[in-house]
Amino acid sequence: MAEKKEVDSLTGTETTGHEWDDIKELNTPLPRWWLYVFYATILFSVVWVILYPAWPIGLGDYTKGVIGYSARADLMRDLEAQRAERAVWRDRFEAETVTEIARDPELLQFAMGGGRVIFADNCAPCHGSGGAGAPAFPILVDDDWLWGGTLEQIHHTVVYGVRNDHPEARMSEMPAYGTDGILDREEIAAVADHVLHLAGRSEDNERGREIFAEQCAACHGDDGKGMDELGAPDLTNDIWLFGGTRSAIIAQIRQPRHGVMPYWFERLGDAELKQVTIYVHALGGGQ
Repeated sequence: MAEKKEVDSLTGTETTGHEWDDIKELNTPLPRWWLYVFYATILFSVVWVILYPAWPIGLGDYTKGVIGYSARADLMRDLEAQRAERAVWRDRFEAETVTEIARDPELLQFAMGGGRVIFADNCAPCHGSGGAGAPAFPILVDDDWLWGGTLEQIHHTVVYGVRNDHPEARMSEMPAYGTDGILDREEIAAVADHVLHLAGRSEDNERGREIFAEQCAACHGDDGKGMDELGAPDLTNDIWLFGGTRSAIIAQIRQPRHGVMPYWFERLGDAELKQVTIYVHALGGGQ
């Protein structure tokens, strides 16, 4: 129990009367300003509970507050206003072609901003941040395009994709010269040497050049520069989708790999497809 209170001789402050192990506790009350603030916060919380939604009542219900405020309603109003603002831009995008949009400075600026976000959300996981590419995924910042790099060609590729089940998708398939028994190992190696020569990386192989003319030139061209219409890559620019070493080229000739790109018209709207098309075209390699 508390003993008789006394005044501390050093501080002049009254003690609480408690003592333990010759230690006494000073009775120092809270400052009045602190108490006033504390009482004000209590009053504020009571007013808040009365005015605004506050307490849950069972499952899915809560006290609504006397002013009927709803943060969700505010959000829906803001979203509706944003949709109305975007609708003006969307209508303009849908009414014009990608070429016309690219010629309009105002629309071009809007397309670049929207396209950057769309690309990051949908394309970057495969093509890399900023279109830098990855092994087996094309680089989009160079000037090498399997299906052409004009705005219209890029737009078609983005809309319908590559080697998927849509009838408008880009389609091409390189024969498996090794596994299908079209060429033997020595012939495949000779063709690989000629392909490296086309890229300026080795001496030519006469036998490989002959086989290339018979088996490969129909798609890649006599000069190896490829054909956009067939999705046949240029073999002279030293840009390789599946690797540019001799062994990687031999493996691709023997049993080629083929990439697949989904069609995007179901996930993205017409305006969004045009925006990302313009963004990809502007990355640095658009024709």
